[in-house]
Amino acid sequence: MRFLARRLLLLVAVLLAVTFCGFSAMNLLGDPLTNVVGVLAELDCDAIAAGTAPDTTVDAASSDCDTVAAARAQYHLDRAVPMRYLLWLGDLAIGDFGTSFQNDQPVSAVLREKLPETLLLLVMAQIVSLGIAVPWGVIAAYKANRAFDRGSTVASFGLLSVPNFALGVILLYLLALRWQIFPSAYESGDFTSRLFSLILPALTLGLPLAASYQRLLRTDLITTLQEDYVHMARAKGLPPMRIMFRHALRPSMFSVVTVFGVSTGTLIGGSLIVERIFGIPGIGREIVTAVVRDDFPVVLAIVMVVAIAFVVLNFLVDLLYSWLDPRVRTS
Repeated sequence: MRFLARRLLLLVAVLLAVTFCGFSAMNLLGDPLTNVVGVLAELDCDAIAAGTAPDTTVDAASSDCDTVAAARAQYHLDRAVPMRYLLWLGDLAIGDFGTSFQNDQPVSAVLREKLPETLLLLVMAQIVSLGIAVPWGVIAAYKANRAFDRGSTVASFGLLSVPNFALGVILLYLLALRWQIFPSAYESGDFTSRLFSLILPALTLGLPLAASYQRLLRTDLITTLQEDYVHMARAKGLPPMRIMFRHALRPSMFSVVTVFGVSTGTLIGGSLIVERIFGIPGIGREIVTAVVRDDFPVVLAIVMVVAIAFVVLNFLVDLLYSWLDPRVRTS
């Protein structure tokens, strides 16, 4: 229980730190009011109210100042940044992400529309990467320093050296345009169509990650296969594959599990480009659009969702550590 309590406290602290830094940056690097009322934010409403403004259309200017004042009150822009953060956090606690500056659409509606596509893509990418990396790493460790292992080293370094956008274009040309195995763009429709159209983007994200997992798993497996209990299992006459999967694989998964947790950020960053290449309507494309338009509520909501996903996933990785090795619970 102490292990679980420490991890939960750390989770909350990290989320508060990430959201406060993100909120402060978005509010201090620009004036959010400009994105709500446009050029009206430049009006000197104090001078207009005092009658010292050179503007001859006083009535119109006064009406514009009322619009500016209403916008300030609606978005709490008349408060200090720390108070704005607390108000935003309070709204967030009840599921209110605010309203988009661009179209007055609730941000929660944007997330409901965009998030499932990105989530499905990331899950598929991780499934692809693990599905390729585990058997690949096991075979490479079993045939260490042989032709297959050397070829695997070259292939893995090649995949790691190719940027996501270049790999995506190569796969798009070969598998979609030339051989026409997969669709060249995202297809909205039933779940099966969406799933099939996401295979190519998932490969684009998953192949470099599979190469990283494979290198880590191969190295750890080679070390584990030198342990005394493995030699004992061999002396008992157990089949090599049973020794590999029953006795060596589980204690060799620590590095892969660690990278699995931290790779979430890498996958989300890669999805920004991949969603553009394949036309996927996910949060990757949405956050790029929101940043360009200075749509602060959308950016903050997506940052919050990504931060929660990253921290929760790493919390689950910590729990998985305690299952792989119970000694972790006492550390």
